[in-house]
Amino acid sequence: MTLMPTMTELLARARADLRMGVPVVLSDGGDGVAILAAETATPGRLGDMQALGAVLAITARRAETLKARAYDGDLARILVPKEADARWLKGMADPAGDLATPMKGPLMSAREGSAHLHRLALMMVKDAHLLPAVLVASLAGSSQTPQSFAAMHGLTVLEATLAGPVLAASTRPLPVVAARLPVAEAGAGRLHVFRAEDGGEEHYAFEVGAASRDAPVLARLHSACFTGDVLGSLKCDCGPQLHAALRQMGTEGAGVLLYLNQEGRGIGLANKMRAYSLQDQGFDTVEANHRLGFEDDERDFALGAHILAKMGFSAVRLMTNNPKKIAMMEKAGIAVTERVPLIVGEGDLNRAYLATKAAKSGHLL
Repeated sequence: MTLMPTMTELLARARADLRMGVPVVLSDGGDGVAILAAETATPGRLGDMQALGAVLAITARRAETLKARAYDGDLARILVPKEADARWLKGMADPAGDLATPMKGPLMSAREGSAHLHRLALMMVKDAHLLPAVLVASLAGSSQTPQSFAAMHGLTVLEATLAGPVLAASTRPLPVVAARLPVAEAGAGRLHVFRAEDGGEEHYAFEVGAASRDAPVLARLHSACFTGDVLGSLKCDCGPQLHAALRQMGTEGAGVLLYLNQEGRGIGLANKMRAYSLQDQGFDTVEANHRLGFEDDERDFALGAHILAKMGFSAVRLMTNNPKKIAMMEKAGIAVTERVPLIVGEGDLNRAYLATKAAKSGHLL
């Protein structure tokens, strides 16, 4: 029978658990760990994880801000003090109060043993759009196996060797439905809805006119921006780029706009608002991401290539100022025959943001 969940489905279950503040168990042969997202940990569960000897795994970006040693290269395993409480945990995970309370140490980092399960745990909380900080408690000293520990507490358990490759792979959205949709900027079009196989965000492709599958199509990979696209935020150029792309497609009579739900360069709206708050403290857009523990850009543009391939396109004229989009599209099998610049929407309130994208992220502005 095929009723048992696949690893992709188990990861989706684990993602929901972490967002709700429920621990998850990772198994690696006979060893294993219990993990709990720092952002959603309750005081009671924090205490339980402390009793199991948990450490706090944070990314090297966050460790740099906290002046903690990242002996594992891309992450640090911070020893949790006995007196640590929910306030301590929040201060470690969330940089909102860093300037008000800069002295959080001295922080001691673990350097012995493997960090591969801690690395997987950080990948999982990032995938859940939570702050990249996670409590990790080893079950090696327990008389129970990871599976029996998970069964006793009713927790989701994942085999790490199987979960890691699935989590690292690009999502391959599947087509759900399409229907005609006339729009003001581009005229007649057709909206295609794609659903992620892992139960995550849906993504959309708006096809203007009847684009030929035999020639490079004018295309735009547009990452969702609730603040810019819907509210008309003046802090970014996303809204003007969206409308300008649709207008040009309408003028040419054909094109495909991919609307990818990767808000905040892939960190989610809540973390994007945290980044905005840090920008209000004087940090630029890249510095804010780093202080939160994220990289400059956490998006996966390969899923856009998967959608285009599903629609029958193999080559594009890509409307972008971001060379990384071109590289990722070509790596995923979609030829980019031309880069079409999309420079619109600069104003007094986003000029510094655009300058940072050019200077630090390589955007061609």
